[in-house]
Amino acid sequence: MIDSELMVSTGFRITVQREELAAKLAVVSRAVSTRTAVLVLGGIQIRAEAGHLHLAATDMELSLRATAEAQVDDEGTAVVPGRLLLDIARSLPDGDVAIEHRPEEAVVVIIAGTATYRLHTYSAEDFPRLPDTETTQLHDVDRTALVETIARVGRSASRDESRPVLTGILVRFEPGKVVMAATDSYRLAVKETPVAGPVPELEAIIPARALQELSRLASSGDEVQLGVLDNHVVFGIDGVWLTTRRIDGQFPNYRQLLPEQFEHELELPREELLDVVRRVSLMAQRNSPIRLRFGDGELSVSAITQDVGEARESLPAPFTGDPLEIGFNAEFLRDGLESVESGSVRFKLISPLRPAVLEGEGDDYVYLIMPIRLAG
Repeated sequence: MIDSELMVSTGFRITVQREELAAKLAVVSRAVSTRTAVLVLGGIQIRAEAGHLHLAATDMELSLRATAEAQVDDEGTAVVPGRLLLDIARSLPDGDVAIEHRPEEAVVVIIAGTATYRLHTYSAEDFPRLPDTETTQLHDVDRTALVETIARVGRSASRDESRPVLTGILVRFEPGKVVMAATDSYRLAVKETPVAGPVPELEAIIPARALQELSRLASSGDEVQLGVLDNHVVFGIDGVWLTTRRIDGQFPNYRQLLPEQFEHELELPREELLDVVRRVSLMAQRNSPIRLRFGDGELSVSAITQDVGEARESLPAPFTGDPLEIGFNAEFLRDGLESVESGSVRFKLISPLRPAVLEGEGDDYVYLIMPIRLAG
C-alpha cells in the first residue's frame, strides 16, 4: 500500500504541552497495528520540524497524522512504540513535556516534572512513506452528509477478510448527492444523501473501518476535505489527516439484488417494532432465528432456543391474506430497524425464502435482508 522511503534518523529536542500531546497521540494511535510481525508498524513516528511536532501511524491499510505546536530546539525523526507512548503521555503530570531523541543510544527520553522515561526506538528508515497530502487536490464535502451516510450503511459491511471487496463500502459521488452501499452477502444497505455544492469525481470501494474512523474523527466542523491520490483516498478533518487504500475489485451490482415486485407491503411503527424485536431477540441465542409471523391484522414476533427458553410478542399490523412466517438473523433485523430513521418502517415481503426489504418514509434508504429457512 505504502512505499518505503529512506528517512535518516537524526536527534531532536522538543517541548510540548502534555494535554496537547496526549490528545494528538490518542488520535493517531488508532492506526497503530496490533497484529503484524513488522515491529515498526506498532510504532508512532515523531517528527520535530519548524515549531511543530508531527505524529503519524499506519497499519498499511489506514494511516492517521496529526500535528501539535511545540518548541523545537533540534529537528529530527524517531519511531517509538505507539501504545506505550500514549499510555505514558496520559499518565504524566500536566504541564510541559520535554522529548529528546538520542539516535546514538536508539532511545527517546521523555521528561515531565520529576518523571523520566527512556523508550527504545524502532528504525525510522523502516517506517513506511505515507502519501503526500500537500500535492493532493482536495475538495470540501459536507461533513454531516458523509457522517450520516456512513452511519446508515456501515454495519452492513462484511468482517470476513477472505472477501476483501465486501469489507468495504462503495462510495460514489453524483451531482447533488453521495451514494454509499455495503453488503456482507446476508444483507445490503444503500443510502443516498443530498450534498450541496460541487462534489469530487469519485467512485471507490473504501474500507468500512476507515470510514467508521472518519465518522469518529468528524465529530465537529462543517466540512471534510477529500482527495484521491493514485490508489488512496485522503480525508482531512480539523488538522487530522486520514489516508486509506482503495480496495481493488468489483463491488456487487446492488441494483440487481433489489427485487422489483413484492407480494406484501405494509407500514409498521418503527419504534414499537424495534422495541419488540430487541426484547424477543434475547431468546434468539446460538444462531436461532427471530420469527416474524404475519397474520390477519397482526404481527407475531417470537424466538426459541433449545434448553434456554422462548419469547413471543405481538402487535397490530395491516396485513391481509394467507399467513406468512419468515425468519431472520436477530442482529441483522435489529440493525436494519435502527438504521431507518423515520417514525414508520415499510416492510416489503415476497415469500419466506425470498429477501425482505425495509425502507423509511422516504426513498433515500434501502435495507435488504436475507431470510433464514425455518425448521418445520
